[in-house]
Amino acid sequence: MTNPLGRDSLLVSTTLALAALLAPAALAAATLIHAGSLIDGRSDSARANVTVVVDGDRITEIRGGFSDPGDGDTVIDLASATVLPGLMDMHVHLTSELNPSNYLERVQLNTASYAVRSVEYARRTLMAGFTTVRNPGDDGTITVALRDEIAKGLVPGPRIFTAGKSLATTGGHADPTNGLRSDLARDAGPEDGVVNGPEDAAKAVRYRYKEGADFIKVTATGGVLSVAKNGQNPQVTEDELRAIVTTANDYGFHVAAHAHGAEGMKRAIRAGVRSIEHGTLMDQEVIDLMKEHGTYYVPTILAGAFVAEKAAIDGYFPEMVRPKAAEIGPKIHDTFGRAYRAGVKIAFGTDSGVSPHGENAKEFALMVSAGMPAMKAIQAATMTAAELLGIEATLGSVEAGKIADLAAVRGDPLADISLLETVSFVMKDGAVYKDER
Repeated sequence: MTNPLGRDSLLVSTTLALAALLAPAALAAATLIHAGSLIDGRSDSARANVTVVVDGDRITEIRGGFSDPGDGDTVIDLASATVLPGLMDMHVHLTSELNPSNYLERVQLNTASYAVRSVEYARRTLMAGFTTVRNPGDDGTITVALRDEIAKGLVPGPRIFTAGKSLATTGGHADPTNGLRSDLARDAGPEDGVVNGPEDAAKAVRYRYKEGADFIKVTATGGVLSVAKNGQNPQVTEDELRAIVTTANDYGFHVAAHAHGAEGMKRAIRAGVRSIEHGTLMDQEVIDLMKEHGTYYVPTILAGAFVAEKAAIDGYFPEMVRPKAAEIGPKIHDTFGRAYRAGVKIAFGTDSGVSPHGENAKEFALMVSAGMPAMKAIQAATMTAAELLGIEATLGSVEAGKIADLAAVRGDPLADISLLETVSFVMKDGAVYKDER
């Protein structure tokens, strides 16, 4: 078959095609972020006047000085701000927010109402600069769905790691039938997250896998806000805890243990949980065990301060809850200080949903007031949190090759940590969600 355009035309076409293959690829347009100060999540000091280069959803380069843009490049001028990695909160509950009607709402609201509210709570969290969160407990479905819809870009919110339904024993802190009248207080089982014995414990973990959870949460002791008398007693045996951890490991899950009392913490740490949440009444033996096993501590000081404040208001809590809130809440602050001074690994967590969503950064000032330097507090909410989640290769710091999750504040948060409560810029996956320059 002859070429209708002739041999010369064919030669030209072939030459041009080869030239295109051999020529350097045209540089894609990038986003250049001029940061007056950069806290990268790893270093113990900030860098002045740098350019963070973002291409798509990735950080490609960190340059000294403010680079001039190339053709098509976008410049985001944060020369008067401090840029940080997107912040991470390792303990939030995106499906609710504490108020005096919470206990009644359990029998008044449908799951759909909680789901709708969770969309707003997720938006507030992202706008506060928190681009990744860990959600340790809900009804088992809402934050799984919210996580997936956020990942698809259908609604704005942080990257979510969810436990789905928390695990508890009958009558324990996360038994969903607690506080209900007798005809509603059924004998819940593993599908509901309620376990009694190692076999139940393993089955409950498998249910969470079936539902699409990312990790496992167990309430190893009583809790403050559950309608039950004791807020600190151990509620899960060590055999049950070991069955939970062993089965979780089979499915690639880590285990977070809610615990206020020391005995419950000791059982959980020996069983191999990855983190202790709250840790209010930890003693020296608990601290030693955490250091020995490399267990993370997620303190939630903000929640303790919030419930202690509300306990002084008549009618805010049921009378069974009120004395627990007044007693346990204020102790977390001092416990945190002891744990930090002892060298326990600390990851940032607030229990937001107890306190209002979007106010997560108030935890920083409480951490600093308990003795943690501002930079260490920021690292607890960036690299240390990423390490807890096992995602430190892609998130947690501002480095070439990592996902472009960034936040910025006006001024120097190392001099005034409360500045983190007013984030002015948020980028997640390379997309700008907030820009108040």
